[in-house]
Amino acid sequence: MALANDGARDKGVKSASRLRIVSRNIGSLTGKSIELVKILKKEEDKTACVQKTKWVGTKARDVARYKLWYSEVSRCKNGVGMLVDRDLWEQVVEVRRVNDRMMAIKLVISGLTWNNTSACAPQVSLDEEVKKHFWEDLDEADQCIPQTEKIVLGGNFNGHIGSTSRGYDDVHNDFDFEAMNDGGVSFLDFAKACELDIANSRFQKKNKHLVTFQIMVAKTQIDYLSSGSVTKIYEQIARLSRVRIS
Repeated sequence: MALANDGARDKGVKSASRLRIVSRNIGSLTGKSIELVKILKKEEDKTACVQKTKWVGTKARDVARYKLWYSEVSRCKNGVGMLVDRDLWEQVVEVRRVNDRMMAIKLVISGLTWNNTSACAPQVSLDEEVKKHFWEDLDEADQCIPQTEKIVLGGNFNGHIGSTSRGYDDVHNDFDFEAMNDGGVSFLDFAKACELDIANSRFQKKNKHLVTFQIMVAKTQIDYLSSGSVTKIYEQIARLSRVRIS
């Protein structure tokens, strides 16, 4: 799937204002960074929100033709990062590391300002106070973004939004494959308050194409991409059927 700003795509014309974005929960970047950028390059993804990096530090490094900015305080816990294609390095005007669960980059492309945030919500088993602080931090980051700028949020939200919208029609479009739970409700509440559309729920797909995380036979969807209302949805069939914003 892909998202594009209104008027950004004409038939047969590729607009410079389009930006391809993907979100991936990778488990760990150790030993996987080269493999990951090969996939991004093959699928022509210009930026990627990554979670569970498990790389300590607040640094930037080159990985093939991509630059990786990452943020993590304690090894083997969380860690988030942003990968940006070499063609866009000079368009990155700000990198903001909030904590090891959240970071954002700002890009200016063809006069449009994009705010891309990578986030990793607390696991279900963690204390409610930890979860509360996460959503408060995310809300604070969102409130700092001017309404004239584009917002894209990609992350592991450790929740299920459910296969029906159940009162969240303005952000949820009825396509998911698991029952709504508390983590999903928290994400839906946040999306509704910030007027973000959940891209994963936009189009009907086979269950295997909805899966964003799998261990052995266990399959789930806890990773989502959402964007502000200034974007328009387009569907794009991709080999891995990952949700993309462009």
